[in-house]
Amino acid sequence: MRFEELNIPEKIMEGIRAAGFTECTPVQARTLPEALSGKDIAAQAQTGTGKTAAFLIAVFSRMLNMPATGRGPSPRALIIAPTRELVSQIAAEAKLLGSAAGFRILPVFGGIDYLKQREEIAKGVDVLIGTPGRLIDYLKQKVYSLRKTQFLVIDEADRMFDMGFIADLRFMLRRMSSYENRQSMLFSATLSHRVHELCYEHMNLPVQISLTPENITVEQIEQELYHVGKSEKLGLLLGIIRREPEGRYLIFCNTKAAVERIELFLNANGLAASPITGDIDQRKRMKVLSQFKDGTLPILVATDVASRGLHIDGVTHVINYDLPQDPEDYVHRIGRTARAGAKGRAISLACEEYVHSLPDIEEYIRQKVPVAPLTDEMIVTDYHRARARTRGPAPEKRSHGGKPKRHTKGRGPQTHESRPPRRKDSALRTENTSGRPENAGRRRPKRKYPSKNRPGVK
Repeated sequence: MRFEELNIPEKIMEGIRAAGFTECTPVQARTLPEALSGKDIAAQAQTGTGKTAAFLIAVFSRMLNMPATGRGPSPRALIIAPTRELVSQIAAEAKLLGSAAGFRILPVFGGIDYLKQREEIAKGVDVLIGTPGRLIDYLKQKVYSLRKTQFLVIDEADRMFDMGFIADLRFMLRRMSSYENRQSMLFSATLSHRVHELCYEHMNLPVQISLTPENITVEQIEQELYHVGKSEKLGLLLGIIRREPEGRYLIFCNTKAAVERIELFLNANGLAASPITGDIDQRKRMKVLSQFKDGTLPILVATDVASRGLHIDGVTHVINYDLPQDPEDYVHRIGRTARAGAKGRAISLACEEYVHSLPDIEEYIRQKVPVAPLTDEMIVTDYHRARARTRGPAPEKRSHGGKPKRHTKGRGPQTHESRPPRRKDSALRTENTSGRPENAGRRRPKRKYPSKNRPGVK
């Protein structure tokens, strides 16, 4: 199906042509006719199949065809996403598709100037895109209202549950207009029973669309699995990258500590790499992602914060340094490669710590991950070990007595022979000419009872 066959306004078609879209993807062909007619949508589809463009085209087309209430404290459309990176990506695509329509689009999320975002919302926006935390913060301050919002989009709804955002999401939905007075759309790569419950509670008889092929993973992804000991994972990782140095690598780890360790290790061995974790400053995260997208940064090491929603063209290799403990995360991770019909490789390192999650992954994707043979030549052993970052100079070493070493600069060599001999107590005695007793300066022990109150004294 081509976009020209649908009832899409010309201004939105200009944005579609500017984005280079000509034919609808399967999820777009299934959802757009229903969404353009005003029906609520609950859609499930694979990652990287065009869900973002589907709901943006539908919302923008409906906004042009419906009378505007005017820019004010209530945005016409609200789009909620679980992560900052996903919000930034949705906003960039929204500005491209709605460039000719003149919509005022604003993304809000943590890590960016708080007061500046607050002022921009107060001026009035047409489309507000944000993460639940920052959206609720401004909503409680009454910077904007949701009573007149006409369109609601929830992206990656299952991730909202996983990240603990569902209470925040319900808080916002209870402050919106009735579901009969708005159009709601929910898109996700997986729809669980909890997500269906959310649909029944806050949506108006949504049309359920599920596009789940026989293979949950994209066929263009070449999957490999290496059974390797935990102590050999660093050497194998370095060997994989050195064999194909021209590739663009996205490496996933299960913990932030592992991400930092891998980044230091790769940089120590002459490979440019940068990390992406949840506690990194937002400006730095955006800068690193921009460098990775334009190809100036060849290796990105990340936690699962980068496994959802990010569209990065040209990722040739996804490496699961740690096998994910959630089977769905495996699908989302390897879905960062082989996007838009391209080919890609997904390499997983199964060590003794995380190999227990392999059966669940294979059961979820309904196929066996091919095991590749591992030889000694593939594991690099002559690598440089990375030194951990320190926040300052090392603390001064202390002596056995617990006191810092004495500085002897300018005193000459303090050897045992040069020290004056220690004198005995008799050598310290001098002639007493003061007339005071020899023990006058000594402290007397404290008496248990005053002299007048001693037992037996009257």
